[in-house]
Amino acid sequence: MNQQNTDPGSDAARNGFGPVDREQRIGPRPLDRPAVDPSTAAVFGRPAGVEGAFSPTAAAPVSIGELKTAPPTPESLAGAFGRPPGQRDVVLQRPPAVAGGGSLWSDDTTPDPWRDPAAGAVIGPPAVERTPEGDAKSAKSAPGSLLSLPEVLFGRRVKPLALGVLGLVALLVGAAGGLVGWFVARSSDGLTSDVTLAQAQAAKERPAGSVSDIAARVRPAVVSIEVKLEQGGGTGSGVLIDGAGYIVTNWHVVTLEGRADASAKITTVFTDGTRAEAKLVGTDPKTDLAVIKVQVTNPTVLQFGNSDDLQVGDSVIAVGSPLGLTDTVTEGIVSALHRPVVAGGDNGEAPITYDAIQTDAAVNQGNSGGPLVDSTGALVGINSAIRSSAGNTGSVGLGFAIPANDAKRIAEDLIRDGQVKHAELGANVRSVSAETAEGAQVVNVTDGGAAAAAGIIEGDVIRKVGNRQVRNAAELTVAVRQHQPGDVVPVVLARQGQELTVQVTLRSD
Repeated sequence: MNQQNTDPGSDAARNGFGPVDREQRIGPRPLDRPAVDPSTAAVFGRPAGVEGAFSPTAAAPVSIGELKTAPPTPESLAGAFGRPPGQRDVVLQRPPAVAGGGSLWSDDTTPDPWRDPAAGAVIGPPAVERTPEGDAKSAKSAPGSLLSLPEVLFGRRVKPLALGVLGLVALLVGAAGGLVGWFVARSSDGLTSDVTLAQAQAAKERPAGSVSDIAARVRPAVVSIEVKLEQGGGTGSGVLIDGAGYIVTNWHVVTLEGRADASAKITTVFTDGTRAEAKLVGTDPKTDLAVIKVQVTNPTVLQFGNSDDLQVGDSVIAVGSPLGLTDTVTEGIVSALHRPVVAGGDNGEAPITYDAIQTDAAVNQGNSGGPLVDSTGALVGINSAIRSSAGNTGSVGLGFAIPANDAKRIAEDLIRDGQVKHAELGANVRSVSAETAEGAQVVNVTDGGAAAAAGIIEGDVIRKVGNRQVRNAAELTVAVRQHQPGDVVPVVLARQGQELTVQVTLRSD
């Protein structure tokens, strides 16, 4: 409440309060109480019948009847926690002594610090029973009884006889163990023992197109060929190319390089060990190819691939029986293409000449006639020869295979007609290399042959046949055999320092 001193001339006097003394206090002004909202009053107002801020007087107590008392205390609990006998105090705390200044906690004249809460904390001796001084010294110096060895070992005293028997038994057991060990050591090698080694599961992945996948599909179609004569024999490989049992192989495998006759026995051995006798269908000594036939049920055959699509560096796999080791698989790449290979021709026969695929897949004697397949498992060549250094007849990474396109055409002719006709130029040539001319020089011309009819004369150097470049005599042979008898092909030759092109109509050999 505000206080204000006024005088007769003040505003308070002029407002009707009249003159007042300076020490007189001014009363409070009337309060302006705003109207209370009924809803607010219903929520925050006093309950009905309550006039002040305090609770109204309590009503008269209501009788609740007879109270149920607790059951009597068990005798054991009463003895443990009840008052001593004869004690009738109302409260558990005992009153202080009336006179003499006795202890609040004990009637004993000597106060007990352990029971006096006001006692100070003092570190004293252990809470043990007090003994006379002399008894303490004697108890401290008197030694205790020591445990004997039987008590330490067995926890109780044992008779000496029992200890002796036990020692004798231990001695007998040790002697028996030593005797058994000595016998085992004398009867067996000290470096050997029974052992079971752990084995891990194979984690090698063999996806489609891998070498293992291709080999699994190709090997059942590859056979080992055994040729026996009355005196001697030989082995090689072959590949099934038709469900009727036709097998393509090398001429030198089934004829033992021309030494075999009609009495030769040809036997094929499949990868599962099945043996079947084979019959000779036809041979082509000029390209070292032959076809035999066996009687088998539902054989696995290989499909021909297009050898013209091969490129240097392509992966290839060779399968066969090198050195008599049947069912052998080796891997490599195409090392070169269109590599003319010439072999044989020692006994007055026409030499073997073909346009070979060179590979570094390991091939040895016995691989002859086996397949060379590409990364899809298609047949792209027939392994036929190897090139070795002087004094070495093993593989040095130079193997040669007959292209599959040539093998397919020749095999079809042999199966259909039993023989093969090749295109022939009708001229004997030799390889030459000079600054002005490089190719196959004509040594002589066969009368009535294709070369004589086209006007080719002795001394001419043939440098190109069709689209095939000719750098030596072998390349001329393979270039001519790429065509069929009756084909007309342009032949580029050098004569007396001039280049001529003549049209040659090829004839059959």
